[in-house]
Amino acid sequence: MFNVRDYGAAGDAERLDTQAIQAAIDACAAAGGGTVLAPGGHTYLTGQINLKSHVHLRLEGGARLMASLDPADYPGGILLAAQDAENVSVGGSGEVWGRGVEFMQEDRGSIYWLDRANTFRPRLVHWTGCRNITFRDVTLRDSPAWGLHLTGCQDVLIQGVRILNNLKVPNCDGIDPDHCRNVRISGCHIEAGDDCIVLKTLKDYNAYGPCENITVTGCTLVSTSSALKIGTESGADIRNVIFDACVIRGSNRGLSIQLRDNGNVENVLFSNMIVETRLFSDDWWGKAEPIYVTALHRTPNGALGHVRHIRFSNILCRGENGAVLCGSPNSPLEDIVLENVRIEIDKTSRWPGGVQDLRPPEIEHMLRAHATNGVYIEHARGVALRNVSVAWGQNRPAYFGAALETHAVEALELDHFKGESAHPGP
Repeated sequence: MFNVRDYGAAGDAERLDTQAIQAAIDACAAAGGGTVLAPGGHTYLTGQINLKSHVHLRLEGGARLMASLDPADYPGGILLAAQDAENVSVGGSGEVWGRGVEFMQEDRGSIYWLDRANTFRPRLVHWTGCRNITFRDVTLRDSPAWGLHLTGCQDVLIQGVRILNNLKVPNCDGIDPDHCRNVRISGCHIEAGDDCIVLKTLKDYNAYGPCENITVTGCTLVSTSSALKIGTESGADIRNVIFDACVIRGSNRGLSIQLRDNGNVENVLFSNMIVETRLFSDDWWGKAEPIYVTALHRTPNGALGHVRHIRFSNILCRGENGAVLCGSPNSPLEDIVLENVRIEIDKTSRWPGGVQDLRPPEIEHMLRAHATNGVYIEHARGVALRNVSVAWGQNRPAYFGAALETHAVEALELDHFKGESAHPGP
């Protein structure tokens, strides 16, 4: 056991404890491994800390790592960093506080905070090329940017973690497995202004290969963007993914796949979900779609992969929009199944609807006026809607449209599809 207090950590929220905490980590690693303890009842002001192999960082109840506001304290732009480490973990009932709001500009009404010009915002956690890593029970609070970002990591367990970010702060993702393999995320509660859990393959890290063999189960999620998402960064394949038994509420999008690059997205299951969505400002991508699958070019001449073999089953949706499935002429969605899905649409927020949002890219025709339908399908092949129902609530603005609208769809299967127009004729 390596107690950070024994290495000079003051824990008074005023004196910088980075060197003391790092000294405890270094001593632990030099001894072959063990536990670095941050005792409870103290707030440790710190800049970047570098975790190492065979080190478990334990934050006791009442212990808080508090981010420094000085950019000079982050040589790598990260609060908790690790590179090519193995058997490394963070746990305990304490918390890591990123002080995200303090890195932002003044509140701009009820939308969100904008970045200051050239403002530095550290990532809360970024581990790269690590193996056999665990995050358990700890709370990650108020991240200034991406929260728990793992790049090229293998054998990852994230269990019982609370991520409580400010819903007005952009880019404060919850968990970002990026080019990762064999990842298990379970029993987490996440509130984030950006995506709660999002799988990515950033092009700068393509040497790490695909993102694959991922399970996300038993999580509760709130997001001003997408609650569960794949993309938009997809420079390599993302495959073999299960999202199961999650509850989503008050989110801008529910279940989302956004392919914009040359990687492929395939073999993905979404099952046993309750999804509640609502509209927000145009500043945020999304228009309250509970289910959203798109394959669109990021740039006019850019390469685009394929989305195929996707399943949505046993899902209850309630919100201000329906499902949107939209491929491209040269990359139609393939083999998409919705089964035992109920979509209930009602107008509940003050934000205007009747808009289809296909961003990114940020060009005019990607945010366009369009009827709100129960299910919208464009450029797809082999779509099955089995025991899918569309219901309209009491508040039905004029832009509420059909239960089903399709364009350029091949081999559409309708089996016990139920629904009618929001405004049926006489």
